[in-house]
Amino acid sequence: MTPEAQGVLPHAPARRALGVVVPFDMELDAELWRWLPNDVDLLVTRTPFFDDVVTVEFAREVAQTRVVAEGVRSVTAGRAEAVLYACASGSFVHGRAGQEELVRAMTAAGSRDAVTTSGAIVEALGVLGIRHVSIATPYTSALSLLLGSFLNEYGVTMAGHAALGLDQRIWEVPYAQTAELIRQADAPEAEAIVVSCTNLPTYDLIAPLEAQLGKPIVTANQATMWAGLRRLGRLANGERQSLLHVPAHAELPGL
Repeated sequence: MTPEAQGVLPHAPARRALGVVVPFDMELDAELWRWLPNDVDLLVTRTPFFDDVVTVEFAREVAQTRVVAEGVRSVTAGRAEAVLYACASGSFVHGRAGQEELVRAMTAAGSRDAVTTSGAIVEALGVLGIRHVSIATPYTSALSLLLGSFLNEYGVTMAGHAALGLDQRIWEVPYAQTAELIRQADAPEAEAIVVSCTNLPTYDLIAPLEAQLGKPIVTANQATMWAGLRRLGRLANGERQSLLHVPAHAELPGL
C-alpha cells in the first residue's frame, strides 16, 4: 500500500531560490525562467516606476543603490539564496566602480551573494578566456558605447559594435532583427559577441548563431542566470550554448 493510500501525505520536494531585482519596464521574466532547472525558483521584484525612455539618464536612475537595495530587501525576506540585479545598462552606466558599488549595496541590504548583469557578463568572458569582443545592443549609441568603456576597465577590448538606436519597447524587437544586429556587430578580431539588454529576447538565437558565426555569444539574460545559478552550484538549462558548458564549480575569475 502506498503512503498516500495509508493517508500519509508526501513531503514537498526541497526547492532553491534566486532573488531578482529588475527595472520597472522589464518584460522578459518568462525568458529568465527558461534557463532555470526545475527545482529552482525566481523571486522577482521591480524598481519603482518613473516616466522616461531608455537613455543614459534612465540607466543612471535605475542604478541608484538605494533603489536596488530596497528590492534586495524585499526578496531576501523570502528564500532567496543569492540576488541578481538584472539590468545591463543600470550596472555598467557608472563604470566598474559603479558596478562594484551596486554589489556592495546589495550585500549590505541582505543578499548572501550578489550579482549584477554587467558583472555576470565580465565573469562569463573571464571563464571563457575572452579578451576581444564585438558588442550588439538595442540602445542609443551614447548608451551602447558606455558598455564598451565598462568592459575595457576589465581588460576586454571592443573589436566591433552595432546598435539599434532604440530608447523604448525593446522587448518588441523580433528575433530576425536581433540576429541581423549580431551579424553586423561581428568582427574577425572578436573572440565572442556580447549582446546587451535584459529586455532584448535572445534565448532561441544563441545556439544557431554560435554555430553560424563560430564563436560564443554571451547575452545579458543568459549571463545573469548562468552566474546566479553558479552561486547555487547549479548549471543553467540551454542546449549548445557555449557559456553553459562551463562547470558550475569552475573557479570564478577575479573581478
